[in-house]
Amino acid sequence: MTKIPVGLQLYTLRDETAKDFPGTLKKVAELGFQVVEFAGYGGIPATEMKQLLDELGLKAISSHVGYDLLLGDLEGQIAYAKEIGIEYLVLPWFEQEKLQEESEYKVAVASFRTIAEKVTEAGLTFLYHNHAFEFAKLGGEFILDRLYREIDESVLKAELDLYWVKKAGLDPKEYLLSYKGRVPIIHVKDMAGDEEGFFAEVGQGIIDYPAIFEVAPSAGVKYYLVEQDVCKRPALESIKMSIDYLKSIGIA
Repeated sequence: MTKIPVGLQLYTLRDETAKDFPGTLKKVAELGFQVVEFAGYGGIPATEMKQLLDELGLKAISSHVGYDLLLGDLEGQIAYAKEIGIEYLVLPWFEQEKLQEESEYKVAVASFRTIAEKVTEAGLTFLYHNHAFEFAKLGGEFILDRLYREIDESVLKAELDLYWVKKAGLDPKEYLLSYKGRVPIIHVKDMAGDEEGFFAEVGQGIIDYPAIFEVAPSAGVKYYLVEQDVCKRPALESIKMSIDYLKSIGIA
């Protein structure tokens, strides 16, 4: 069976990339990450970014693009993504209040659908990335489930953040399996076993990742992306701990 590539969501290293984007990417490659997901490009032109990625042996597979940019510069975002080889554009966050009120939710879904259709027409795939608040109920149904029911799978797929699934009180493995074939990317981050349930390095928390990795290929997952929203130690140290753990269990 072909190994699923392990990558990094670069938001984890936002402070480092703000100071030295090329140097930070070099460190990511040296740690053994194969792919990256962007959360902004640091003002680097696409041709230059592509050259940098090629030199480092990194593959850009996806990019988090804020809603305002998706509305105001979708063509530009698509063009940049295509130039550096990105397959997936991801809506990383949307205002909680607007998703939890019926009329606002309907406006948002119509907008998401339009964006998703345009991204699909351009030959890319549009994903929605969840937090925990999408597991509030609206009309008797989890907002996230309703979103994936109301926008066709042909134009909208899922980037499941398994930490936030756990944070919402659900079983990450079972929830992943409930969307078999619709989740090309999962965000791999762990949860501390303390009362706060804070972010933890992969393998250092309470989420049963070996069980998740066992079913991920049959669920249709194509990429594992390490992400840690906030690190309690230097971020580069945190991501090294995560990938070292993934190497130790034969995933990376």
